[in-house]
Amino acid sequence: MVDLPRNSFKAALKAFEVQRGCWCTMSDPLATELIAGCGYDWMMFDTEHSALDARSVLPLLQAVAPYPLSPIVRPGSLDAAEIKKILDLGAQTILVPMVHDAEMARAAVAAVEYPPRGMRGVSGMNRATRFATVPGYHKVAREEICLVVQIESVEGLSNLEEIAAVPGVDGIFVGPADLAASLGHPGEPSHPETTAAVLDAITRIRAAGLPPGILTTDDEVYQRALEAGAVFVSRDIDLIALRKGLTLG
Repeated sequence: MVDLPRNSFKAALKAFEVQRGCWCTMSDPLATELIAGCGYDWMMFDTEHSALDARSVLPLLQAVAPYPLSPIVRPGSLDAAEIKKILDLGAQTILVPMVHDAEMARAAVAAVEYPPRGMRGVSGMNRATRFATVPGYHKVAREEICLVVQIESVEGLSNLEEIAAVPGVDGIFVGPADLAASLGHPGEPSHPETTAAVLDAITRIRAAGLPPGILTTDDEVYQRALEAGAVFVSRDIDLIALRKGLTLG
């Protein structure tokens, strides 16, 4: 028998310790393993805006397993069946996109918790249970599962405090790209209005007692987000880094 794996990312968020990560969209396990050794605290596997899905995320989770970082998986949407599959594959941190209100946040919480509190389907022989070798997994799994919900719309901003108050939400991520579109500035994630809204949201999330997060490729916005209190942050995306590294001239 083996112990339930500890989620170091969740523990760091509880302590409001800054965690720096890389956004990952490539499906190659070798590239993923290379990035895992680059010193990040976390890597986020994005099935929302890439060709990745549950099947292709599995070898990526396996590739990073030997490294001292935390894998995060973003499902394509708030879909309980998809989230169940990702959890059964061994992911312990889930980033749910497009959460606009407290009702959606409660649905996200239910998706990561077993009945009677939630609706996660019960399976015993899977990677999450270390193939049925973690004693009492179904009773303790939620202790190490981290749920982060993503606010990326004007509606989400207006409901921020209600979302943050939902029991079981462990952190809130602010998405500048979709938020910019919602504010009327599609394709301009660093628009001054968007940046102001992002920084205000980070401050409000901290005031609500939760750790805020952000992805931005803008160095100035990145630094200002840290100064405002962002806890889990990224300015690196695998494909952008690859293009920069290989571009001639």
